[in-house]
Amino acid sequence: MSKQTLPVVDLRAVGCCAPLAVRPMDADQAAMVAPMFKALGDPVRLRLMSMIASVPEMCVCDLTPAFDLSGPTISHHLKVLREAGLVDSERRGTWVWYRVRPEAFRQLGALLDLPGTATPAGA
Repeated sequence: MSKQTLPVVDLRAVGCCAPLAVRPMDADQAAMVAPMFKALGDPVRLRLMSMIASVPEMCVCDLTPAFDLSGPTISHHLKVLREAGLVDSERRGTWVWYRVRPEAFRQLGALLDLPGTATPAGA
């Protein structure tokens, strides 16, 4: 089993930043984190991300039929998610399997944390 190696966002860059409500980001920090938010800003990629996140891992063969888009277009969107550091992929035979990088979402969540706010019960 070989893993595809693509350049991805350095997750330490996200961890470098205090929550937005605590201290404003400088330009370099914003430039490092923006690709993750940009990747999630597309409706197709957001749907792909939610499908992948709902299970431990998912085959591209199960993702493609869920969209009225060509295989190459879905592959492009998945590549954007990989390069943004949001998912990992592994080729198994002719198919590629995707899984969420939980550390990326933990760090994005910490970045968006609003100190002093509590989540209402049942939310």
